[in-house]
Amino acid sequence: MAPDRKTKTTRWCDFDRLEEALARQFSLGQHSVHGPDHWRRVEKIGLRLAKHSGADELVVRLFVWFHDSCRLNDGTDPGHGQRGAELAARCRGTLYELEDEAFALLVYACAWHTKRVHSKDATIGTCWDADRLDLGRVGKVPEARFMSTNAGSAAVEYSL
Repeated sequence: MAPDRKTKTTRWCDFDRLEEALARQFSLGQHSVHGPDHWRRVEKIGLRLAKHSGADELVVRLFVWFHDSCRLNDGTDPGHGQRGAELAARCRGTLYELEDEAFALLVYACAWHTKRVHSKDATIGTCWDADRLDLGRVGKVPEARFMSTNAGSAAVEYSL
């Protein structure tokens, strides 16, 4: 049972159930360029970046699984980030729990990941950098000028 938000919040996530639920509801299929394979790569990248950026690793991991989970197509889909944020809100308390401040970061990171370029917040910036560092999957080369964190910029420079 999920903890009551009026009491001290315990941070947790049942990642096995979360991954299964999001992959099951994802309408574009397992092999979509925005699907579960992408999410797993972004998770690895995000956790590596977080060790250097100081980002909240649980928020980064949750972003990974929600940010593209509600895409309607693999092309232009301007509302997908907001839909992912809304799904994150519906899953809170059943598949994961965060305190309100961390939850707000998750929602913002999902909703704005394709509409904003940079964030000064280490957690949001790490989320966005991790996603952008996987642009090779669609034939694009990540650029340091679009990274929010020093770790993201260094990853671009190192991989060139």
